[in-house]
Amino acid sequence: MKHFVLAYAMNDALPTITREDLSRLTHINLAFGLIKDGLLDLSQLTHIDLLEKFREWAPAIRIILSVGGWGAGGFSHMAMTQEGRERFAASCREAVERFGLDGIDIDWEYPCSDQAEIDCDPADKENFTLLLQELRRQLGEKSLSIAAGAGEYFIRDTQMERVQEIVDYVQIMTYDMRSGFSHEAGHHAALSAGAGDESGLNTRAMVELFHKAGVPLSKLVVGAAFYSRRWTGVENRNHGLLQKAESVGIGGPAYSDLTPEFLQKGGFTQYWDEDAQAAYLWNGSEFISFESPEAVALKAAFVKEAGLLGIMYWEHSCDSTRELLKAIHQELG
Repeated sequence: MKHFVLAYAMNDALPTITREDLSRLTHINLAFGLIKDGLLDLSQLTHIDLLEKFREWAPAIRIILSVGGWGAGGFSHMAMTQEGRERFAASCREAVERFGLDGIDIDWEYPCSDQAEIDCDPADKENFTLLLQELRRQLGEKSLSIAAGAGEYFIRDTQMERVQEIVDYVQIMTYDMRSGFSHEAGHHAALSAGAGDESGLNTRAMVELFHKAGVPLSKLVVGAAFYSRRWTGVENRNHGLLQKAESVGIGGPAYSDLTPEFLQKGGFTQYWDEDAQAAYLWNGSEFISFESPEAVALKAAFVKEAGLLGIMYWEHSCDSTRELLKAIHQELG
């Protein structure tokens, strides 16, 4: 079985993608198309002309347009009517045809929820399914996927047993599992449960959650984080792990910014949690959760062990060293 290795790449990251990167990837997810007046809007993807070069370098690469992302609204209102769904799906089909794309990835964060401060409605649960059905009808054999939040809330607010029949695969965002809503410092992208952590906020638990909700393991893609989460004012116990923090888990440095100079300046020591199979930094008051090459390699090994489809990561520009992508490729490539 050939496993997927998918890179989410924002517009400014596209010019940094190299021929060697493409040799280690199966997919590029262009982040993001948005919704404007109920239709697909690509105005922010100013480097989309680079796709022709990517295909010259790697003819087998699959280029997928991801629509949505955190704080991207318009889904709920658009999906409320059959006419709205048809118009939006038609605009997606036209973009696929115009740019020679291989499919559409829907990143609606999150149906039935206003946590991203976007429009929502209780009817989103059913309309999410109906939207995907219309996209499938209009896209035909082109790829259709979703990015799914890693938590019970996404299962509750969608119909995954029906969704999985429509889409080609489901990408679980197994990062930010502890994030900007959590005052407990801990791993935000752990593979397994750490000692004393009964939250279920880990990759293995999320895979089991989605599988029990009806998604075949062979349709599941897990996520790796090429960026960190940082907590400040953390109680100085257990190296800050699972301790109360003054801050929530704010966005931390990109992986390539976690240099020896950064660690020395901040007084950080790097630790490895053998139970959670996750790395972190601690300096007595600040806790930084990040994914090391060892951590992403173990996630990739889990993909093979569990019979999953693959691994994706957010976001390509966060690792200029390419150490993380190399570790994934060595395990799956």
